[in-house]
Amino acid sequence: MSKKTPVNMSAAERDEILDSGGTGVLSLAAGDEPPHSIPVSYGYDAAASTFYFRLAVGVDTAKGDLNDRPASFVTYREESGGWQSVVARGRLEDVEREGIETETLAGLEHVDIPLVDIFDRPLREVSFEFYRLVPDELTGRTEV
Repeated sequence: MSKKTPVNMSAAERDEILDSGGTGVLSLAAGDEPPHSIPVSYGYDAAASTFYFRLAVGVDTAKGDLNDRPASFVTYREESGGWQSVVARGRLEDVEREGIETETLAGLEHVDIPLVDIFDRPLREVSFEFYRLVPDELTGRTEV
């Protein structure tokens, strides 16, 4: 058992972990059912504390309607000093929603969303849409 103690990260430490993007797990509220959790790649704009996701959509996905859906996002990594994690909670927003297009375009200039191919068919056959998460709550923890 580890004798390390988890402590909260500063905003600067948290932003360093998030960098401009990476991978993590997005969990979507599902009423009385367990949340729908999926591995995703993300982009992160530290200046606006905003996450961006490129999500597969369409009839053969189990995610359902995504706009304004309560969600949490977790990313984590192990460094030589121990585990580090960041958790964001809020609501997904369709980046094409009226009123946020301009700020979304500016935010997307600061991010790097890795292209991860986990689909059972060629990517050209998968429909994607961009969503963002402006967290109501954003926390980071690290072991020391």
